[in-house]
Amino acid sequence: MDAKTIFELLKTKGKMLVTAESCTGGMIAMQLTELAGSSEVFERGFVTYSNQAKMDCLGVPPQTLDSFGAVSADTAEEMAFGALRNSLADLAVSVTGIAGPSGGTVDKPVGLVFIGVAGRDMPVLVNKYVFSGDRSKVREQAVKAAFKQISDYL
Repeated sequence: MDAKTIFELLKTKGKMLVTAESCTGGMIAMQLTELAGSSEVFERGFVTYSNQAKMDCLGVPPQTLDSFGAVSADTAEEMAFGALRNSLADLAVSVTGIAGPSGGTVDKPVGLVFIGVAGRDMPVLVNKYVFSGDRSKVREQAVKAAFKQISDYL
């Protein structure tokens, strides 16, 4: 799945997207905004790499981060809902994970990524992925998975 396909799908459905990205560092927003006319489907993006940014910009509760960690389904869900609350978009995608090469543990290995998609008045869908490869490969796979998850959600 690629940005062009998501662009066309959002345009057809008349939906605006907001992104809340951590480990992908704005790559989803970048790929969408490389396309001419992206202002029709892309409302804004948040790159919330630190826990403080997740709390400040998206309203992720400190208790969620303390209890489950930044890389968790709960945090991905809170990020998606926070992006919707702080935007005019119809649909949000959130990504949080461990791209590596360090930072992994037995419970949360390098390559672990949670992606959330939420819509206004719709439930959130969070998927867990474990990607392989170096930092670049993990991030690239996360972007493709996010596009696929948006497509499936719509």
